Amino acid sequence: MAANPRAGQPAQPEDLIDVAQVVTAYYSVSPDPDDVDQQVAFGTSGHRGSSLDAAFNEAHILATTQAIVEYRAAQGTTGPLFIGRDTHALSEPAWVSALEVLAANDVVVKIDSADRYTPTPAVSHAILTYNRGRETGLADGIVVTPSHNPPRDGGFKYNPPHGGPADTDATGAIATRANEILRDGLKEVRRVPLARALGAAERHDYLDAYVADLPNVVDIHAIKAEGIRIGADPLGGASVDYWAAIADRYDLNLTVVNPLVDATWRFMTLDGDGKIRMDCSSPNAMASLVHKVVGDADLYQIATGNDADSDRHGIVTPDGGLLNPNHYLAVAIDYLCTHRATWPAGTAIGKTAVSSSIIDRVVAGLDRNLMEVPVGFKWFVDGLLGGTIGFGGEESAGASFLRTDGTVWTTDKDGIILALLASEILAVTGSTPSQRYAELADKYGAPTYARIDAPANREQKARLAELSPEQVTATELAGEPITAKLTTAPGNGAPLGGLKVTTENAWFAARPSGTEDVYKIYAESFQGADHLAQVQEAARDVVNKVIS
Repeated sequence: MAANPRAGQPAQPEDLIDVAQVVTAYYSVSPDPDDVDQQVAFGTSGHRGSSLDAAFNEAHILATTQAIVEYRAAQGTTGPLFIGRDTHALSEPAWVSALEVLAANDVVVKIDSADRYTPTPAVSHAILTYNRGRETGLADGIVVTPSHNPPRDGGFKYNPPHGGPADTDATGAIATRANEILRDGLKEVRRVPLARALGAAERHDYLDAYVADLPNVVDIHAIKAEGIRIGADPLGGASVDYWAAIADRYDLNLTVVNPLVDATWRFMTLDGDGKIRMDCSSPNAMASLVHKVVGDADLYQIATGNDADSDRHGIVTPDGGLLNPNHYLAVAIDYLCTHRATWPAGTAIGKTAVSSSIIDRVVAGLDRNLMEVPVGFKWFVDGLLGGTIGFGGEESAGASFLRTDGTVWTTDKDGIILALLASEILAVTGSTPSQRYAELADKYGAPTYARIDAPANREQKARLAELSPEQVTATELAGEPITAKLTTAPGNGAPLGGLKVTTENAWFAARPSGTEDVYKIYAESFQGADHLAQVQEAARDVVNKVIS
């Protein structure tokens, strides 16, 4: 798909949402519970949609919160519920709706003590901190965020007592019940006025608890000692107060590049499709920060970005620009495995099936075990919680890792610690993450990676999701013998929801889109861009033969 001609250019007035219209639609538009596009549907990171499309409205949140109340009761979760929100226009209205239902159901709710925004990792950190050492009365949480989605969207996700994203059993049960409540006209929703809900809520200082604990997961003191000049761009998101607090508490040479919060995100540059999207892994969305930093090491030695709920990271260096997310994952893994002496030698490294194979080669070179799982951070939760996975990372710039003592930090993605780690790497090694990646590429090979879309109708997408390896008869891919045909992840045996085919120097994975009439082809080659194009063409042929 060709990039929009305005990709990477500053947003213009015509690109901005009408915040009042979006918020009014939240309250005034009633979804049709029989329309699949207007039902509650949890993807890999909760229920998302726009109030303007009748996909994220007050009825959805009232029903979903009531369903969460019933689900947590059925699971025996009786402790407090930690709730946070990001800076999207729909996040505060949805947060209010949720509070009113939670209070009516006598759930003790922990809200931010400063009435400010709360990053996803701070909620995960709070849940885990509360539950540490407890066997009963466990806490859980809700984060009101659509992550990096455009300003018109809202999002709502549930984190059980393990602190990470809910698994499909939980989200399936919650969504099913929420849609039943919707169809019944919200009759079973219990609700109290906001003033009463706020009066019943307990205050929690998410920011102080999280920031005070950072030296136990990142070497803040090394960053300070070397005086690393850092530019942190919250991209108008929930980390805005956190970066200022980190700089102040630890006396770092850190500047909050853009301290503005604006629900229109008028200060963003447009993403590849011409939309405003707070994707800190996108060169187009990060264009203004990259332009400011590249070639000017006197300004910032490391610059970073986070998305709206701070669960993603973007790393910019003067010598390399914005690092490809896969490249930084490889750098982070290599560094952590050689600079965390207290991590057990048997601690594995987790990656998703569509992440770069340079990670495989780096992990093998470190003599560590690799755990390859389907797309979705939820697959790393148990390993991080138990300390059997030291690092879990996704191709889309989401990751978390263990504390320096080998115990759990968060079980949800943490863009803040991944951003700070880039400065630690520079402080300790004297090399930027870009330079470290160049060293890895020289040692293990330089892969070329891309994702494209191919057309597919609903029936074809369903066939792709249900493939078996035996249905793929091809024995060769772009001139190389096929070494594996996978429909389940080698790390845990869970279904990939599609197909992955590998050779010695290349691979592709095909997965159906959940929202469009396309399937996604992720592909990579260690033999250059021309070979990657051959892999992509061969991937289309292989997939089309088995789904047509």
